[in-house]
Amino acid sequence: MEALSTSLGIPLAELLSYVAGLAAAVVLFSIYASGLVSDPMRGRLKGLEERKDALKSGLVTSKKRQSNIKRTDGVSSLRSIAEKLKLLQNEQTQKITQTLAQAGFRSKDSLVIYQFSRLVMPILFGLIAVILFYGVGVMDGWAKFYPLLSVAFVFLGLKAPDIYVSNVKSKRVSAIRMALPDALDLLVVCAEAGLTLDAAMKRVATELAKASPELAEEFQIAAIELGFLPDRRQALINLSERVDVPALRGVVTTLVQSEKYGTPLATSLRVLSAEFRNERLMLAEEKAAKLPATLTVPLILFILPVLFIVLMGPATCQMVDNFINRA
Repeated sequence: MEALSTSLGIPLAELLSYVAGLAAAVVLFSIYASGLVSDPMRGRLKGLEERKDALKSGLVTSKKRQSNIKRTDGVSSLRSIAEKLKLLQNEQTQKITQTLAQAGFRSKDSLVIYQFSRLVMPILFGLIAVILFYGVGVMDGWAKFYPLLSVAFVFLGLKAPDIYVSNVKSKRVSAIRMALPDALDLLVVCAEAGLTLDAAMKRVATELAKASPELAEEFQIAAIELGFLPDRRQALINLSERVDVPALRGVVTTLVQSEKYGTPLATSLRVLSAEFRNERLMLAEEKAAKLPATLTVPLILFILPVLFIVLMGPATCQMVDNFINRA
């Protein structure tokens, strides 16, 4: 600890106080977060209502009318700056918008905030690096690596938005993949009960609101689009584009064929549900098979030394006492 404080250029007592304060803040935040009972669909209902209003007014199908709308909120200044810098005219804009939608960021301002963060974050991280290294003198023992560390900070700031979006997208995709077999079972029950596809999706979304809010939100949007879009097939295709899950694309293909040819929906969904459930079971078995090899390193580094100390410590102390007494 003393060597670490010396290399960082911070006194040992001050470094210990920082660590203790950070640990206390983490404990207090954990206690506060554990006492909260949050509704997973609270923040998603607003987006669903905005989607419904947009479909009612025809803004989704009319790009010309959508481009003529002037925003008056706080993001308008960021949008104007992004338009002046031509950040919204890139060829990859459509791909970035789709990636943001797959991560759950479907707001009209998501692309503006993302592009603006990619512009600002490298500058911000560069300023932090200059203040830490050349102002405060942190890690003064590594002064010859200051330029390289500053470049690393700038590169981290450039990649920070992509890393955040990728992390959110992967968590969302994993949650949807795990909840998809249960959703298909509920869809089968609703289809056998005589409900239409949009009514069945609304019912399934209501039942999965707490267990899987991500999939419930996607089903709610699909049900809204099925009721408002003139082409029901396009609503199902939009569902497969919003969610980057190959299994859901198979479900969408089945639903499109059922809508087009009138094939029995319940039978196809039951087969897909059984297949996806077996796939989920195989993934769980694969993780269980990898568990012994994964636990080998923590077992050697953390568990075995403590076990040796507990088992051999008393005998070692007794042997040392006997040798001292004989001497």
